[in-house]
Amino acid sequence: MSEGLLNVPFSERAGAALGDRFLQEALTIATTKFIDLRKDSFAGFPEGDALRDQARSIKEATLQKLDVYLGQLADNVERLGGRVHWATTGEEARETILQLCRDRGVRMAVKSKSMATEEIELNEALEKAGVTPVETDLGEYIIQLAHEKPSHIIAPAIHKTKGQVADLISEVAGRRLAADPEVLTAAARVQLREKFLQAEMGITGANFAVAETGTVVLVTNEGNGRMVTSLPRIHVAVMGIEKVIPSMTDLVVFLAILARSATGQKLSSYTTLVRGPRQPGELEGPEEFHLILMDNGRSRQIAGTLREALYCLRCGACLNVCPVYRQIGGHAYGHTYPGPIGILLTAMLRGDESVKELAHASSLCGACKDVCPVRIDIPRMLIELRERLDRQKIAPWAERFAFGTLRRVLLSPAAFRLSSALGRVLQRPFLNNGRLTGLPLVLSRWTRTRDLPPVASRTFRERWKDLQ
Repeated sequence: MSEGLLNVPFSERAGAALGDRFLQEALTIATTKFIDLRKDSFAGFPEGDALRDQARSIKEATLQKLDVYLGQLADNVERLGGRVHWATTGEEARETILQLCRDRGVRMAVKSKSMATEEIELNEALEKAGVTPVETDLGEYIIQLAHEKPSHIIAPAIHKTKGQVADLISEVAGRRLAADPEVLTAAARVQLREKFLQAEMGITGANFAVAETGTVVLVTNEGNGRMVTSLPRIHVAVMGIEKVIPSMTDLVVFLAILARSATGQKLSSYTTLVRGPRQPGELEGPEEFHLILMDNGRSRQIAGTLREALYCLRCGACLNVCPVYRQIGGHAYGHTYPGPIGILLTAMLRGDESVKELAHASSLCGACKDVCPVRIDIPRMLIELRERLDRQKIAPWAERFAFGTLRRVLLSPAAFRLSSALGRVLQRPFLNNGRLTGLPLVLSRWTRTRDLPPVASRTFRERWKDLQ
C-alpha cells in the first residue's frame, strides 16, 4: 500500500470508507454471500470440525520441524530439475525475480493471484525494471486496471460493484459493455489470452508445498493458474516458508477445508500440482522452474507471540465475518493483508509499530476464531498485541493515560468507590436519553462516534447490602 495512504490516520481512512456508498453496497453483498456459502457447506460436512483440529495439529507439528521440512522440499524440487532460491527478506525475493528477468531477457510476465507477490510489491518493481506484469486472475486484473491494491485475500475486487467493473473493462475493450458478469468475463478473457502466449515468464504464489514430493500446490477457481504455469518458458513460484506441509496425506486434509472456508465450495475448480520443469517426453510445461522460499520476518515468530498467525491458510473467512472489515473493507487497513488476521500478519512482517492504530480495529467478538479453518485464536493475539503496544509505549499517550488510570482505579477498592461517587455527579451534564455523549478531553474522540452507558446510580455493593 502506498506510503501516502499510511500517512492518513486510520480513523480518517475508515471514515472515508463508511461514507463510500458504492463500497458499502459491494461489501454487504459479497461478504454476506461468502458467510452463507460457508455456513451451508460446513452444515452438510459433519467431519469438518475434526478436520479443522487435524489441520491445526499438522501446522503446529510442521512449525516444530520447519527447517527439516524446508530442506526436504528444496532437495526434492531440485531433484526434479527445479531451482530453489532462499530469500531472507522481501527485497531479496524481489531482486531474485528481477535478476531472472534480466538474465533471460524477460519483457512480459503473466501472474496468477498471489498475496506473497503483493507483500513484496513485485508489480511495481517489475514495471520499474521494464518488465510488464499482467495479472490474469479476474479480480486481480480488475484492480490492476483500476491501479489499486487487493482489498480482500481471496476476492481482490470485492469492493467493486458490477457497474464499476464494467467501466474499467469497457475502457480496455474499446466499447461499452453491459454490467453483466458473463459479458465482462468474456471480454477480459479475450484481452488476456494473447498475453499468455506472449509472456516469457509466469509468476505464481503457492497455497501449499509438499515436502516429501517437491510438489507446489495452487488452488484457484479460474483456469489462469494452469496457463501461467504451463505456457511461459519460465515459471517462478513465490512462497512464504510457512506454506510447507509434510506429505500428500496432509494436503488432502487442507484441501477438504480450504475451499469450504473461503468460498463455500467442496473443492476449488482447479487444484494444480506443479512438480518442476517440463521433463523429456512431456508436451507441456515450462523449461525452467524456480521456487523462492521467502522468510520476510516469519521465522522470528516461530518462537514469538504471533506464532499462530503462521498457521494461516489465507482463506479470507475471518474477513467475511469481521464486523469491522464488513464496514470499511480492506483498503482502510492500509497494508497488504487486511482484516483481523491481516493486523497480526502486518505486525509480524513490519513490527508492532506499524499496527499501533490497527490493533484496536477489532471488536474482539470472536467470530474470526469461530470460522478459521485452523482455529487461530485471533482475539487473544490482538489483546496481547495491545498489551505490547502499551508496554513498549507505542500506543498513543492519551490511550495509555486512560487505561493506566483505569487500571489504578480498578486495583484500589477505595479509589473505585470514590470514582463511582464522583462519576455519578460529574456525568450529569453529558447524559442524553440515558447515555453518555460528548465527553471532554481524552474521551472526546471515543464518544464522538459512540455512546457509553452511564455510571450506575447504585453500585453492586450497595445493592448487595439491600439484598442481605
